[in-house]
Amino acid sequence: MPLYEYKALNGHGKQIKGVKEAASKAALRDALLKTGVYLSEAVEKSGSKSDANKKSFNLQIGSGVSKQDIKDFTSQFCTLQKAAIPLVECLTALADQAEKEVLKTALTDIKSKVSEGSSLADAMSGYPKLFDTLYISMIRAGESSGSLDVVLERLTDFLTSQQRLRSKVIGAMVYPIIMIIIGGVLMIVLLVFVVPRVTKLFEQQRKELPGVTRLLLAMTDAVNNYWWLLIMIAVAIGYGFKRWVATPKGRTIWDGFLLKVPIIGNINRLVAISRFAKTLATLLASGVPLLKAMDIVKSTLGNVVLSKVVETAHEAVREGETLAAPLKRSGEFPALMLHMISVGERAGRLEEMLNSVANTYEEQTSVKVEALTSLLEPLMIVVMGGTIGFVVIAILLPIMQLSDGFG
Repeated sequence: MPLYEYKALNGHGKQIKGVKEAASKAALRDALLKTGVYLSEAVEKSGSKSDANKKSFNLQIGSGVSKQDIKDFTSQFCTLQKAAIPLVECLTALADQAEKEVLKTALTDIKSKVSEGSSLADAMSGYPKLFDTLYISMIRAGESSGSLDVVLERLTDFLTSQQRLRSKVIGAMVYPIIMIIIGGVLMIVLLVFVVPRVTKLFEQQRKELPGVTRLLLAMTDAVNNYWWLLIMIAVAIGYGFKRWVATPKGRTIWDGFLLKVPIIGNINRLVAISRFAKTLATLLASGVPLLKAMDIVKSTLGNVVLSKVVETAHEAVREGETLAAPLKRSGEFPALMLHMISVGERAGRLEEMLNSVANTYEEQTSVKVEALTSLLEPLMIVVMGGTIGFVVIAILLPIMQLSDGFG
């Protein structure tokens, strides 16, 4: 059936927009009228339904659907499945209530494909930017085992835990970033507006200025006269760094550095390890085979160094080794985690042990993030105070010399 983009009025006179399948505009009007919605405008999507959906999706993805939206969708989907509502009806309800146009369009297309006989996983795989490989693999495993509601519940828990961990790490970086921005703006204001006025007094002196004052004057001169060059240098450095990190060698070196840098490196490692354990446990619990699960996990770690370790471990497991052995040889995973994985493999409780590892390291990450935040607050105050102190001393020293001269 054709797919229509429509505008309509609800019972309260509020305009609403949506996407819906119907045999004709008249059928669309009748279908909406049954729900108490009055059609005012409808435009049929050009081309085939699938092509139109994908075109709309490709144009809009990145500007709308967030991880929170996918988590909410998964949670609602799980609730509907647990209520034993047929799959097509679930997708219809989810598409109708989706607020983001991209998600609404994608779900409408997925529902149509499922109605035509496609599996849910295959239909979702056409939207990789909405549903990643991990998501599709778990849905496929849930469909195969007849436990889609259980898998959706695990997916909801997994997405919730990952978002919670990510929010804690990002939240810890908000304060120092804000302080750096405020400090930078304050320093620029001083160098551009305040210092030049004060330095007019120094120009009348023939005495040699203190070194700290000469440094301040040089900085002021650079900011006022060569600001365009400074901006160009900053942009060039940023662009060059981005290009370098995009290369395989550059990314490997940078990711290795992020794991070794003091304090921050430990947090990065804990986040990656927690993600590895939680993702692998969720996949295994959903019925995904270990080798397939490891292949998926390596692309979710966000660190090339650890991804290569998992890739090497994948090949070792394929050849008959245990999971713990190649991870131990890498030296990148903590002893406690390796011990728990080894015990889990021997006892046939690998999923349970991996979940325990994930919970343990999520707690450790939270503690370390809170400690880092507590450390950064006074540190940033000291840095800002030192910066302002430098400017004040650089200005006061020659003024004091001038006063002594008059004395």
